[in-house]
Amino acid sequence: MLNYLIVFIALVTALILLSKNIRNNQNWKATVTPLASIIGSGFLVIVPLLGHSFGSYAPIAITIIILLAYAVGNSIRFNIKFSEALIQKNKIKSIITIDKVSSIALGTAYIISVAFYLRLLSSFALHGIDIENDFYAKIITSLILLTIGLCGWIKGLDILEKLEEYSVSIKLAIIAALIFAWGIHDVSESSLNIFTIIVPKEFDITESFRVLAGALIVVQGFETSKYLGDNYSVETRIKTMRHAQIIAGIIYIVFVTLTVPTFPLLGGKIDDTAIIDLSKVVAGILPFMLIIAAIMSQFSAAVADTIGAGGLVAQNSNNKLKSKHGYIVVTIFGVILISFADIFEIISLASRAFAFYYFLQSLISIIAALKLNKTIKTVLYSFLSILLLAVTIFASPAD
Repeated sequence: MLNYLIVFIALVTALILLSKNIRNNQNWKATVTPLASIIGSGFLVIVPLLGHSFGSYAPIAITIIILLAYAVGNSIRFNIKFSEALIQKNKIKSIITIDKVSSIALGTAYIISVAFYLRLLSSFALHGIDIENDFYAKIITSLILLTIGLCGWIKGLDILEKLEEYSVSIKLAIIAALIFAWGIHDVSESSLNIFTIIVPKEFDITESFRVLAGALIVVQGFETSKYLGDNYSVETRIKTMRHAQIIAGIIYIVFVTLTVPTFPLLGGKIDDTAIIDLSKVVAGILPFMLIIAAIMSQFSAAVADTIGAGGLVAQNSNNKLKSKHGYIVVTIFGVILISFADIFEIISLASRAFAFYYFLQSLISIIAALKLNKTIKTVLYSFLSILLLAVTIFASPAD
């Protein structure tokens, strides 16, 4: 009965999200872009990542990540409102210089994140046919990455982009059903006990917080609102980015909290597809639905970041290189990265790259705040820049 109910909830949610009124709503369109990225790949790995490192303290850990991300989002929103105007008017040279460097940092982060998305896609696809082989996963990832790169080189990525609109809605519908199912499981099993403490056998506070810093990428994606200026006003981008972060933050905290009672089933070694095995104890239909969500979300996210990286390569080469050259750059470096790093090393690398980009954006916020005589903002963004620099230096992959 639960399986049928889960499918029903997923279908109803998908139909609502794919309805004409929702799809044509400009605020929703501007919200769904950052929202889809924030709760994309991170939603699949956050439970094994935090469960392994923090045990029952995982809800606290994800709350810290969400609050840090929201603070970074505040900095990005400040830049959208004030710094963009200063850059357009060519007012402050230092802001312009840092913004160019941050674009390069973001392009690098995109290259790493594409490798992460597709590597995770391969792991989930193989898990779906009961194959656990790191070599096969790397081969599949490389082949998909080469396909995306060649499509971009030959015809552009317009065809692949069309898949994104529907995949985002389906992914959100599956996530809604997943949260509902886990909540029903906890209540029916009477297993949700906030006083039950599960601590990893080898709990190291310092190392765990380094892992926490390395998990910043799981809530990355809100910065995409900054680059939607051709389609949406400043006010719309600021409002919808804030909404996306709040919605995603609530989803993450609720989901991680609901999964705590199943943490003992994670085993001693962290596994990027562990969420599938955990979902089996909740409902038989969930592993299949999760695999669908994983494949669709990772592919669409990889395409989106490939497009973004290609555009940044063109922009930062003063158009000496075209976007299609950028796609090849992403492909080559992505294949190299996949060959020499495992999934959680890639997560850490991506977190460092995005943290450095956020660090540079916070510097822009500080300069703009000083220019506008906003003392409190200057102090807040200065503290944030120190935190982000620490994440860039000390982030560590989970073992």
